[in-house]
Amino acid sequence: MSEPAGRANHAHSAEGERAVEIRDLADAVRELIERMVATSAPLDVFAGVADQLREAAARFEPYPQDHLYVGFSETAIATDGGGPFDNSPLLGRANPLAPPLRLAIEGERAVGTARFGSAYEGPPGCVHGGFVAAAFDELLGLTQQTGGQPGMTGRLTVHYRRPTPLYTELRLEGTLDRVDGRKTICTGRIWAGDVLTAEAEGLFVAVDLARMAELYEQRARQTPG
Repeated sequence: MSEPAGRANHAHSAEGERAVEIRDLADAVRELIERMVATSAPLDVFAGVADQLREAAARFEPYPQDHLYVGFSETAIATDGGGPFDNSPLLGRANPLAPPLRLAIEGERAVGTARFGSAYEGPPGCVHGGFVAAAFDELLGLTQQTGGQPGMTGRLTVHYRRPTPLYTELRLEGTLDRVDGRKTICTGRIWAGDVLTAEAEGLFVAVDLARMAELYEQRARQTPG
């Protein structure tokens, strides 16, 4: 029997409100991280802040992480190339670890933008190379979807052409080169304005969806420490 329309609409509304609240909270945590990293604030500003944050964290302690995989955590394992990716550490609007990246498929390529703040700094004023690589992994994970056989990263090679600056709107582009059996090969580029800062090649290997289901089941049995 189908669910009554009124009840279904209420459920969708409640879920939508929940998503808005979680994303708003994640934005607030991002702002805290940005302002805290390498802050010059005097000692008295720190007084009580850690306790306040622990009190906030304690409000969530009674509730298990049973919504961690609503949607997908990364583009490479999204079988239809779609989201939401709210919990992704790179794309997740509900994950304060994420910058976040904004990615989409346009025709036969993946495109996107990103802006990295202080939390992602490596060399002075520049994005840490590990985060550049992670951005490519996500970008090319989406790009390989255009080949029709989603897979997981088998190899990722990054060429750092120029320092990638912080606090700058970066432009990302990924293209599919070829499909060879279970393997999909893609290339990606990152620009800061007209400057090419990095390029990458990624090899993705198609995965058995039954195996992916096993991973989901294993994750569901894990309890955060």
